[in-house]
Amino acid sequence: EENNIILKIESLSKHFGALKAVDDVSFEVKKGEIIGLIGPNGAGKTTLTNVATGTYPKTEGKIFFKDLDISNLKPYQIARMGLTRTYQVVKPLIGMTVEENVLVGSLFGKDNRDSGMKNASKRAREIIKLVGLESKKDLLVSDITLPDIKKMEFARVLAMEPEVVFLDEVMAGLNPTEVEETSILVKKVRQEKELTIIYIEHIMKAVMGPKIVPAPPMSIITIVLTAIITSKTSSGAIKDIQ
Repeated sequence: EENNIILKIESLSKHFGALKAVDDVSFEVKKGEIIGLIGPNGAGKTTLTNVATGTYPKTEGKIFFKDLDISNLKPYQIARMGLTRTYQVVKPLIGMTVEENVLVGSLFGKDNRDSGMKNASKRAREIIKLVGLESKKDLLVSDITLPDIKKMEFARVLAMEPEVVFLDEVMAGLNPTEVEETSILVKKVRQEKELTIIYIEHIMKAVMGPKIVPAPPMSIITIVLTAIITSKTSSGAIKDIQ
């Protein structure tokens, strides 16, 4: 891809009647980056994610994934190309085990539809081990904690073999220790799987280190802060405050 850009949002808007939930947003994401998409409640962060991953149709603008225009594709088509997401509200498959939940992602993800149950099961178990749920793989979803459900949902997305993942408030509901553990896990998985990660977060600790992108509608404060702050992805330190 040109300049290693894997995802490009161009003048993207999503209106619900007179409400401009996302209004003329543009940004680029390079392969392997971790970026933070920040903004207050109602800023349009999740709506932008929904549009980028095909859940909502756009009002205006274009979305390019690996130089291909995906603006009008269905969610399952986009997911199979390698652009996936987690959900702000957890959506486990109730009545199924941890392994079965992850297996669903393995069966229906990128280029996996014809790989067979044996290969899908092997891939699911590898991902479960990677996220630290190996000892709980046979438990029902109803018998595990919220942090483990969030790990499982992350594992289900990873089993789809994505290249870009939107993590929609994956830290919500977690205590500070769990936030730290999740942040370490995401960085570990990103390195092992060579993923591009887009955080949608309120918890600034989760996104200190990644590049920060503001979400509209933006207050003057948000515009000023995000315009003057850049960060070192290696150390998580603030680099420039002008």
